Amino acid sequence: MCHCQCQIPQNPFKMSYKVEPLPDSYAGLGEGPHWDVARQSLYYVDLEAGALLRYDYKQNKVYRTQIEGEKLASFVLPIEGNPLEFAVGCGRRTVIVHWDGVSPTAKVVRTLFAVQSEFEENRLNDAKTDPHGRFFGGTMRYVGDEFVHRHGELYRWEAGGNVTLVKSDVGISNGLAWDEKLKKFYYIDTTDYEVKSYDYNFETGVASNPKVIYNLRKTSPKDHLLPDGMTIDTEGNIYVATFNGATIFKVNPSTGKVLLEIKLPTKQITSVAFGGPNLDILYVTTAAKFDQPAPAGTTYKVTGLNAKGYPGVNLKI
Repeated sequence: MCHCQCQIPQNPFKMSYKVEPLPDSYAGLGEGPHWDVARQSLYYVDLEAGALLRYDYKQNKVYRTQIEGEKLASFVLPIEGNPLEFAVGCGRRTVIVHWDGVSPTAKVVRTLFAVQSEFEENRLNDAKTDPHGRFFGGTMRYVGDEFVHRHGELYRWEAGGNVTLVKSDVGISNGLAWDEKLKKFYYIDTTDYEVKSYDYNFETGVASNPKVIYNLRKTSPKDHLLPDGMTIDTEGNIYVATFNGATIFKVNPSTGKVLLEIKLPTKQITSVAFGGPNLDILYVTTAAKFDQPAPAGTTYKVTGLNAKGYPGVNLKI
């Protein structure tokens, strides 16, 4: 009898991962999960409520705060060197918000920068920091059909500089991820139904040579999957959330092959981020838009994936 750990290879789609809800983690439009190592906390937003949330790993508890005077909060990025300040997307402004991580209200301190002043029907959507602490984020049409009106743009901003346009002709600027080993940047415009890779210069922050690496189109347009948020693991595989698919796809970006389908108990999967003490828990935000039934809007943790990711990077200002 063999007592070693060897096993017959199993179907990767049958991998034994576990999906569990975080307690009291509801957000009507949960987005922007960001794992903060220093505080062992997951930060995320309730986008259309202008609210920030913090899941404290050790306490297994979620704290929620309302940003005074704001109706939108599309992302939350901790500021390097100031544990009480966060960069938050409020409309077309990226503002600095003061929050102690516990209080039920938070205040806007100042505006860091603003974009598209002429497009009043646009708003900022997903944003992240690259591994060097630069801001990357984009906009989308907020009023009307964002699939028709491609007025969104993708931007880069770094300390001491101006906002730089990375890409125009964007419908819904969404998922972002970087691979330092391969010198790649991955980007999702939901309205393109695909993931693109770019060559990425980590010294300059310049992305070039876009190439489609994963296509979520189906035979009929009404069946196209909508890619939303995205993250990457230490082996270079990307995890793509689908807003209408109840699924996160683990994809090898070099081959475009789906390695695993992670199924969730609700349809609108908005974004993903690795976290936890060992960075091996995949946290998942969801939405309860358009009368989705419970448990829509719940935030989840997925364990047993046998993969590790990278922590969120603070924004340098």
